[in-house]
Amino acid sequence: MEEYDIAVVGGGPAGIMAAIVASWNSSRVILLEKNPSPGRKLLMTGGGRCNITNLKPIKKLLNIYPQKNFLKHSFYTLTNEKLLSLFEDKGLGFIEEDDNRIFPETERSSDVLEILLGYLEDVDVRYDFEVKSIVENFIINDEITVDKIIIATGGVTYPQTGCSIGNYCLTSQPLTDIKYGLVPLITKKDLSGIAGITLYDVIISYNKSKVQGNVLFSHVGLTGPGIINLSNIISQSLSYNLLDNEPDVDFEIAIDLCPAFTREELQKKFTIDFQSKGKTMIKNYLKLFLTGGFIDFFLDELAIEGETQLSRIDKKSKNRLIENLKRFSFEIIGFNKDLAKVTIGGVDLANVNPKTMESTLTPNLYFAGEVLDLHGPTGGYNLKIAFSTGFLAGLSASEN
Repeated sequence: MEEYDIAVVGGGPAGIMAAIVASWNSSRVILLEKNPSPGRKLLMTGGGRCNITNLKPIKKLLNIYPQKNFLKHSFYTLTNEKLLSLFEDKGLGFIEEDDNRIFPETERSSDVLEILLGYLEDVDVRYDFEVKSIVENFIINDEITVDKIIIATGGVTYPQTGCSIGNYCLTSQPLTDIKYGLVPLITKKDLSGIAGITLYDVIISYNKSKVQGNVLFSHVGLTGPGIINLSNIISQSLSYNLLDNEPDVDFEIAIDLCPAFTREELQKKFTIDFQSKGKTMIKNYLKLFLTGGFIDFFLDELAIEGETQLSRIDKKSKNRLIENLKRFSFEIIGFNKDLAKVTIGGVDLANVNPKTMESTLTPNLYFAGEVLDLHGPTGGYNLKIAFSTGFLAGLSASEN
């Protein structure tokens, strides 16, 4: 039976960070990863560029998260300055893009992973090692015994990275409902004809919730930052638990295609323009408001011929144009689960100490990253959770 002080289960960003920090204070740390190589999900983040964190001030950053009180201690323990210095000390610089998103200057997630793995020199790393059981006294697979365990097995997204529903069964820790997060939506209507077209800075509504951002049409539905962020709200509102069943999806979302105008302002503008520009075809006029490639689809949905001159459009059709510019709806029949970026739900935070990441039910058992009931929107917010909670878990386990 092999013996270690600390075992970290899961070789994603949270697990790697936990193992690194634990090795600073303990000489016997082992990292167990079921895949033949580590950090697979990290390599996929930010479209392969690795949106490593978000550089907003901590107070403003915390307000982004629904679980901000739980995250406060970990965020102040590993600040963005400390996080980035781990890489800058190894020669990797960073660039800041819109909305305070931070990327490595090389724009390669592999460079981030390479530096992290370099910090594991004092850690015993085992690949192709699937943890199937953890019994009393912390015996792993009947072959490794440890004093403390950090669970960083991730959620249910991207199963090719090692994430699995089965990972939640490694402990008896209470769980909240497990759901898809940051997930594209599948529409009832075939959108393949406009796949690749983006609507910029529109407002997407679901019930009383609204999110502003870009919408990208795919071959099966809707994606893009606006849709992805709204999907968290949608998923949480539905009653399902992936531990038991897939969600039954059938609802409507609406897009305000012209958020810069109110209905009244559009009405006034249409009245003036339809008189002064009467010979202009409607498909050309709509370029004032819509992305060019989307106009034909929009008019087809309204059964209005694109070459119709403004002067020949009746009042009913004009009102229908205005209504749909302000509220263009899609029926949603599913989540594109294979592209879900995060998991909503997980280990119940009520039973985890936010100052240490240790279970309040099982001493010497710690959690980090997506396995916890923690999530944020796109923009570096979820890797921030992974690195900060991993850092705190590794620090706490090795110091206590």
